[in-house]
Amino acid sequence: MNVIEAIQARKSVRKFKDEVVPKEDILKMLELATEAPSPKHQQNWNFVVLTNREIINKMADIVTESHERLGQIAKTEKDRKIHMSVIKYYTCFRNAPAVVMVYGSEYKMIEYKILKENDASQEVLDTLVSPQSAAQGIGAAVENFLLAATEMGYGTCYMTGPTHAKVEIEILIGFDKPGFELMSMIALGVAEENTAPKPPRKPLEEVVTFID
Repeated sequence: MNVIEAIQARKSVRKFKDEVVPKEDILKMLELATEAPSPKHQQNWNFVVLTNREIINKMADIVTESHERLGQIAKTEKDRKIHMSVIKYYTCFRNAPAVVMVYGSEYKMIEYKILKENDASQEVLDTLVSPQSAAQGIGAAVENFLLAATEMGYGTCYMTGPTHAKVEIEILIGFDKPGFELMSMIALGVAEENTAPKPPRKPLEEVVTFID
């Protein structure tokens, strides 16, 4: 499978077989993840791999409870129903043999320091950080991981939704590295047969502009 084939084959998988993913395979995917580009080459990522079934199930319970609490404070019944309709997607990692927790640190910007020391307005500072460079670096590493997993015959599901319970999740996991916080997670395993097809993408004419 070449890179183009892996890109076209990759899809979100939410049902997995009860098969262990070998540690050496996970390490290979992570090695390839870290080949990704990152702003100023700061490589602001860190990965925590969960394979303990009890911890994964507890994490799914935590996300469920957090999700339900948010639904209860929705101002309208419509908002509550929309919010609760996605809970199955936020907790689909429950049946995954492995879950990769993706942590990120702050992107250090010399530009920010220079502007702040020269009393730049908050509007100027907000504009500077609006590209969210730290998150972009994490996203590049995650995509490398997803493509590597696809090429190696595994299914994945990349999720940011469960991070509304990140404080409780971080306490459960017990991972404490100063300056890092949970950004996303990846469910990983051998996909069940006949998983949902990849949903269609927007047509290029809707998302691409050429300026000649």
